[in-house]
Amino acid sequence: MNDEPLYIVLISVHGLIRGHDLELGRDADTGGQTLYVVELARALARDKRVGRVDLITRRIIDPRVSDDYAVPEEDLGDGAHIIRIPAGPDEYLPKERLWDYLNCLVDGALDHVRSTGLTPSLVHSHYADAGYVGVRLANHLGVPLAFTGHSLGRVKRQRLLAKGESATTIEQKYNLSRRIRTEEETLAASALIVTSTQHEIDEQYGLYDWANEARMRVIAPGVNLARFSPPTDQTPPPIADELNRFFRTPGKPIVLALSRPDERKNLGTLVRAYGENKALQAEANLVIIAGNRNDIRDMDAGSRQVLTELLLLIDRYDLYGRAAYPRHHESDDVPDLYRYVTQTGGVFINPALTEPFGLTLIEAAACGTPIIATEDGGPQDIIKACANGELINPLDSDEIGVRLLALLTDKARWQQYSRNGIEGVRQHYAWPNHVSAYLAAIEPLLSARPVPVPTLQSRPELILVDRMLLVELAALGQSADDPDLRQLMTDLRQRRRQIAFGIASDRPRHEVLVQLKRLKLPPPDVLVTRGGTQIHYGARLSRDRGWSLHISQNWQPDQIFTLLADTPGVHLGPRSVQGIYAIHALIDDQNAFIGSTALENQLFEADISARIQQINPTELLITPQRASKGFALRYLARQWDIALDHILVAGGVFTDEDMLRGHTLGAVVLPDGKAQLPGLIGLERVVFSKTPYATGIRQAMDHYDFFDTCKLPGENRIEIAPRHAQEPQE
Repeated sequence: MNDEPLYIVLISVHGLIRGHDLELGRDADTGGQTLYVVELARALARDKRVGRVDLITRRIIDPRVSDDYAVPEEDLGDGAHIIRIPAGPDEYLPKERLWDYLNCLVDGALDHVRSTGLTPSLVHSHYADAGYVGVRLANHLGVPLAFTGHSLGRVKRQRLLAKGESATTIEQKYNLSRRIRTEEETLAASALIVTSTQHEIDEQYGLYDWANEARMRVIAPGVNLARFSPPTDQTPPPIADELNRFFRTPGKPIVLALSRPDERKNLGTLVRAYGENKALQAEANLVIIAGNRNDIRDMDAGSRQVLTELLLLIDRYDLYGRAAYPRHHESDDVPDLYRYVTQTGGVFINPALTEPFGLTLIEAAACGTPIIATEDGGPQDIIKACANGELINPLDSDEIGVRLLALLTDKARWQQYSRNGIEGVRQHYAWPNHVSAYLAAIEPLLSARPVPVPTLQSRPELILVDRMLLVELAALGQSADDPDLRQLMTDLRQRRRQIAFGIASDRPRHEVLVQLKRLKLPPPDVLVTRGGTQIHYGARLSRDRGWSLHISQNWQPDQIFTLLADTPGVHLGPRSVQGIYAIHALIDDQNAFIGSTALENQLFEADISARIQQINPTELLITPQRASKGFALRYLARQWDIALDHILVAGGVFTDEDMLRGHTLGAVVLPDGKAQLPGLIGLERVVFSKTPYATGIRQAMDHYDFFDTCKLPGENRIEIAPRHAQEPQE
């Protein structure tokens, strides 16, 4: 490993993330993943080989949650930081509603990394939405990507279908097709996939087409042993008073379950197991910690259903005086809960239907509490490593009751499990062990350093500009006599020391130059051609060799040509008309063609790293993974020190979407722009012009006050009317 201290960027988008008093169980998005990424950031930063760790998440300004989540940067100590970046509306949103705003997070993350003056050694994404951000951030920076899925969309869809929900309802509620496609893309782009257990690899990642087991490493999460430790005496902790007010007979052994109020956690089966076993009720009290709540009626539908069922079951079995279900607990109460269970000679149980790992199990074990856990997933590895408990069938309530009673009454076995858990966690699940395995896994990825950015001397004319107009070639129209086009060029020429003018296109350079000549336009300051694979500057068309070097990683054109030659329905032109980093293919038989998604699957199955862009219904463009018009735009912004919110992008073809999303100022000015880019409708940084081409570009420039303040108006989005129209036009 390089002697230079590592700079590691972790990304975890959703949930409520802060360095203290984590609100675990508040909702479905604030679970064990949020604790894991915070603890991972701290543990990595404590290692002397690591110089800085940034945990990037979404900034939230919402009176319903703590002001902590609005603080742009939080210091975790030892060089670790939580960085909160605005993305979309200020308010707290569930993960299913964040997809349209993730490009803003990418752009904000790029700005932050640039502000540090450092180049990350590695980007590590956690969960699918962070995978979307991480793929783009790692590609922009030219650094390796690691990925941890935590839970996966295909697994969730299988589970929901098994419950009887229709595919249509599942898609409307969870947007799983987008999530699964993003997971596939992330798996294909990742140099390392970190899993908690072998079970995840076999049963979850195995469902994905682009999951490569050779890039997967099992590195079990760690536990904070300074926080989770056995009791030093028999003094009850403060939380005991809150629990004991529920009990007729305090002091009996406690059976504890602690999780989110989620149907998968199977808490209802535990209540049935306890309620139907009178001997177990006589031996122990039951404690269920299912998040925090003020009023069940105000919770989301899933949590409301779970908690309502629990209360009905407690009433059905008349468990009053024997079961505790407190409404609130603090983060600092969690270690005390485990220690109190140990003090009473009780058991911690995780009866979940499925458990990818089970962080609560190693927390309880570190506090000396024996465990009983579902036989599905991570608990298998934990109990095998620590020999501190037993596995149960989560669907068999009778067995659960019998096994709990047997362990509680077998004091010798209880003592052995307690000792084994304390020792096993220290041996297998301490954070220093995790960090050592983690750094060993990423070491082979760090040998290839990012391509250095070339100096500004190659294009000194752009040094003074502070904004850019980047126009898709088609958005200029077809008429050289268009008065708005002529006026646009005049305005830009008068401000050439302030504004850089660029053209972007999916077409080859020579075709772009021919069209510019037809329109009687001079060469622009910047020319981005062949779908973002080539960048040229000025009248001399000087090629940016740094960009070519950056996108060339893992480019395998010969293998792509071979694959396309064997693909039905596709016709390839001669290599003489192909680009160095772009391959054009024509779809000459729609019925025979397998589709761009299936073709992309074949590329990744053959371990060919490439991006397929469908330019139109009959034409494909295959490029390196790091190349697109949006990637090229952000490279230019970094090269010439132009803020993304000072770049106005005007376009409207399908491949313009990644230029228009994010922090840029966007304008869709092609007549069929809404049909081409429906996903942009409603975004506040994208306007749709009712008048196309140069007229629409000029209206967008007025809308954003591009020549002066260059700012986003207060409205969420407008329809731009024609300059001289008396009535709105469609």
